[in-house]
Amino acid sequence: MSDVALVGPGKMGAPMARNLLKAGHRVRVWARRRQAAEQLVAEGASFAATPKELAGASVIIDMLQDISQIYPLLDGAEGLMAHVTSPTVLVVSSTVAPNDVRALDAYLAEHTHGLIKVVDAPVSGGEAGAIAGTLSIMVGGQGEHVAHAIEVLRACGNPVVCGPLGAGEVVKACNQMVVGMTMAALSEAALIAEEAGVDVELMYTMLANGWGDSAVLRAKRAKVEQQDYSNTGAAKFMVKDLKIALSEANSKGRTLPMSTQALALYEGLTAAGLGDDDLAVVHKYLEQTTREG
Repeated sequence: MSDVALVGPGKMGAPMARNLLKAGHRVRVWARRRQAAEQLVAEGASFAATPKELAGASVIIDMLQDISQIYPLLDGAEGLMAHVTSPTVLVVSSTVAPNDVRALDAYLAEHTHGLIKVVDAPVSGGEAGAIAGTLSIMVGGQGEHVAHAIEVLRACGNPVVCGPLGAGEVVKACNQMVVGMTMAALSEAALIAEEAGVDVELMYTMLANGWGDSAVLRAKRAKVEQQDYSNTGAAKFMVKDLKIALSEANSKGRTLPMSTQALALYEGLTAAGLGDDDLAVVHKYLEQTTREG
């Protein structure tokens, strides 16, 4: 078993840390607020009070919301880089731009003489997948350090190498495009059914029995049916994710018309104050904004 650290024990990170413990790994957790890690500590994890205490872990999993949040943990007298003395794999499992992962790897290679290597491994499957340990884990990178990261990540789901560094984030961007647009389509379908007097639950069941089935339908149908928009994954994060996808396409000289429309939708609901609700809140936003006359 390995010494593993996890940064950011939130809705996704906490159950991932719990599964790492169950797999027998020695786990330390860093969080801005100690109380966010207290339950994990009670279950056997140790708490890293400062970033330097992450040093010594062979794999560090970053579950912070944005890659810019990792740099303050690396730099300075209390930072990781000043205290790392052995080969370490930094696994970026948050959804970020592929070029940002490559820039982080170059930065660490320069400042740690290659001691810290970066692997991108964003995840999909939501909080339920994180709890069950069934996440789809999209890995980018090459070399022995990638194999070590995969060995650890198996406790959290199914890690698959998608290509060189950054490839995991490209696949995650594609995933988010599909998730975001599927949620919008399911919401519009519910509106049509409701207006026609068709039971939404029945309509979704028929979709699930045919080609309209999807993981998004199975995960979110009950929320739309019950108009329960309590947060299991904030809708506002789709804005960042779709911007990453569009930026990647733009860098290759390509436009994505459907993703562009989806971005406008999620920007609109976030501006309307619904961004902290669940992704299924797209249904509520469209119900409020699409009636003509």
